[in-house]
Amino acid sequence: MQVQVRSNHIEGSAELHEWVGAAVQERLGRFEDFLMRVEIHVGDENAQKAGAADKRCQIEARPKGHQPLSVTHKAESLQLAVDGAAEKMHNAIGHLMGKLDAKVVASGYLDDPLLEEEPRQVTDALLQEEFLARQEERGKD
Repeated sequence: MQVQVRSNHIEGSAELHEWVGAAVQERLGRFEDFLMRVEIHVGDENAQKAGAADKRCQIEARPKGHQPLSVTHKAESLQLAVDGAAEKMHNAIGHLMGKLDAKVVASGYLDDPLLEEEPRQVTDALLQEEFLARQEERGKD
């Protein structure tokens, strides 16, 4: 996973870039094989003026074979902004991967890798068990 850090209205020292990149990489490390590139944009919205929630961190992640994901978090300090954005991105990628794990295919059957061995028989057996249980509840045999 390639990580790029850019700064706006904040002095972009090498230490800052290393710290921001390491913080985000640590939080998103479990998705390393799933991501091609992560771009992190940090900035101070009010430049030299002080203000509440004026530090901003935007993270754009590019998963392999999917549209980019982007999250933004504003906070009082740069550390809180980076941590908040990293957490939001962790949740967004986790949500995307959860949607990819088990999909219902057009036939109406669950496309689950655990059912690869004779999936039709397993599904039919489950449907038959459900049907028999409902018939028994109604008092029909």
